[in-house]
Formats: sequence, C-alpha cells, structure tokens
Amino acid sequence: MSASQRRVPITWRGRAVDIEIQWVGSAERRAPLLVFLHEGLGSVSMWRDFPQRLCQAVGARGLVYSRPGYGQSTPRAIDEAWAPDFMHQQAREVLPALLQALAIDPKAQALWLFGHSDGGSIALLYAAHPANHLAGLIVLAPHIFVEAVCITSIEKARQAYLHSDLPQKLARHHQDPDSAFLGWNQIWLHPDFRNWRIDAELTTIDCPVLAVQGQDDEYGTLEQIRGIARVCPQTALLELPDCGHSPHRDQADRLIQAVQAFLKNPRAAAQKLN
Repeated sequence: MSASQRRVPITWRGRAVDIEIQWVGSAERRAPLLVFLHEGLGSVSMWRDFPQRLCQAVGARGLVYSRPGYGQSTPRAIDEAWAPDFMHQQAREVLPALLQALAIDPKAQALWLFGHSDGGSIALLYAAHPANHLAGLIVLAPHIFVEAVCITSIEKARQAYLHSDLPQKLARHHQDPDSAFLGWNQIWLHPDFRNWRIDAELTTIDCPVLAVQGQDDEYGTLEQIRGIARVCPQTALLELPDCGHSPHRDQADRLIQAVQAFLKNPRAAAQKLN
C-alpha cells in the first residue's frame, strides 16, 4: 500500500469496518474535492490512473475508496447477504461515516461525487438526501432502474466467474474476490431486486449533474441517464459513441474534457454535450 493509501476505520451497523482509501491529485486542501465511487466489481486499484489524471486536469483533490466487501476494505461477513436497499445503505450510512471519519465537511468545502455504475447510483442517492450538501456530481453509466439487458450481462458475468479465470483476475484487486463478486452478483440476480428503481427519489437533487453513458453500454440503455434528466432538469447529458459500460476506460480523454467544461460552468451545462 503506497504512502497515499491507507485504511480508515468506521463503524457500520454495529460492526467495525476498515475502508481502503487513496488520495490523488492536488495536495492543496482548499482545492475542490472529488470523491470517486466505484462500480459493482470495482475497487481503488481498478480505477487505475484515471482519478489522478482527472484531478490533475481539473486542479482537484481526489479521494478514492473501496466500499466494504471490496478491494482491501473489510470483506463481507460469511453470513452477510446484501438486501435490495444495499445502495441506499452505502449512500446514507457508509459514505457519510467515511466523510465524518476523514473530517470532510461538505458545508465547508466544495465536494463533488464521481460515481461509476453502482457507484453512480450511490452518488445520486447521496445527492438526493436533503441534509447533504454537494457542489455537484458526475455519474457514469448509473442505474436508476433494472433493465433486462443488465440482468443478461450480469448472468453472463456469473458464468464467467464460475467457469473462467475471472476469480484470479479479480484477486489482483480484491483481498476476497468471492466477497466482491458474490455480494454484487447475488443481489442483482435476486428476484426481489427486479423492481428496484430510484428515479422518483431523485427529484430532490438540487445540485448540477453530469450524466454520462456509452452508446454501446452492455449493462444499460441510454434511458438510464435520460431518465435522470427528466426528473433533474439541471442535468447535462453526454452520450458517447464507441463506448461501453466504462467511459473512463473507453473514452477517457473525451470524458476528461467534458468534466473540465462541466466544472467550470456546471449550471450552464444543462444541455447535451455531444
């Protein structure tokens, strides 16, 4: 673990949990702070160098962290099965506890969330809570409801986990790959999760939003980000061609340019950026 990486202890639902974090970008504490929330199989290391690149480009500090069950954070307990509200728990319990543990006060500094996939949904849910204060948020391929195309792709991922070297690949990024993969995969494929949706909850978001999605996303259609714009009129949409579920990997340069423009004038960006 590098000098910029460490584990931060929090208490979550009566259990002591260590959260893996990494600081990137500007060392200036008065710089805008971007908090990166990873995808359903992500971690600090799976972001690779993108948070550093983005923060350097926009002059921001970056906080990258692995949620409980992922990366080098505390794995899931053996008997722990996630419920359909698992993303609500992350938005309303884990993220606030982490910010408090790090003495980050969104009322005292400009705080932005940058979330990918499940992390994008968590960012939206955090922003929707009236008590939270955000300068704005950027969400990549977020989920606001469950689509058949997503379930099909997650079923394919399960087969890959059972019958390929995917566990070994994930072990490079997670101390317990079963914790990461099965926690995510089992709840997304659970029948009780099929009716999950959060669009109605997003009407309370009052900060600027940049919603980004690839036109070739194998986990969701463009209706995911267009649905955000319908309930949050201050949303800027960016629909990227030749791009799948991970815009920060497939179209990193284009994404960084869009985020730069958004951060400079977020309120004026509520129009399609293509």
